[in-house]
Amino acid sequence: MSFGKLLLAAAIALPAVASASALDQFKTFVATTKSAKGEFTQRQVKMMDGSAKISKSASGTFLFARPGKFIWTYQKPYEQLLQADGDQLYIYDKDLNQVTTRKLGNALGSSPAAILFGSNDLEKNFTLKEGAVKDGLEWMEATPKSKDSNFEQIGIGLRNGVPQAMELRDSFGQVSVLTFSKFEKNPTVSADQFKFVVPKGADVFRQ
Repeated sequence: MSFGKLLLAAAIALPAVASASALDQFKTFVATTKSAKGEFTQRQVKMMDGSAKISKSASGTFLFARPGKFIWTYQKPYEQLLQADGDQLYIYDKDLNQVTTRKLGNALGSSPAAILFGSNDLEKNFTLKEGAVKDGLEWMEATPKSKDSNFEQIGIGLRNGVPQAMELRDSFGQVSVLTFSKFEKNPTVSADQFKFVVPKGADVFRQ
């Protein structure tokens, strides 16, 4: 499942203390990170006949500014752009030259996107708790409070106060794993960077 479908379905940082819990690290990250950029890799894990099947990876870049402004760009294996200006969400499929747009509104809400791109009031939409330590990361768990959410649980793995990975478990038991690299907190961004311009000749569909 692409992060686009996940979305639809659903200041300087303080120094991190090495012994800080994942929950403390995450709350500090949310409170002190107004914008960020970096790169991501995504894989999907499906259980088939009792064994895990891992999909080929997708990768790209991201840029966000809280609340509700982001540019999430898939570069491989196909090009797709997700962009939100705080009011509208746009999904552009380059191969089809097609744009799908919808009112952002509460689309973030209890979706995985709210973790990175939403407001600071995460505990309004999620129940947060400590998770296990694995893969050298401190993990926390976010469970959506909304019964309408398509996700049962969202895991966030942190190191030195910065998210390094996310595990998104949907109501069908499928898990999407995102890993982040070159994560830069609070880069300089302008509102104009998030203004979407419809590509020439593209078909536009509103939902």
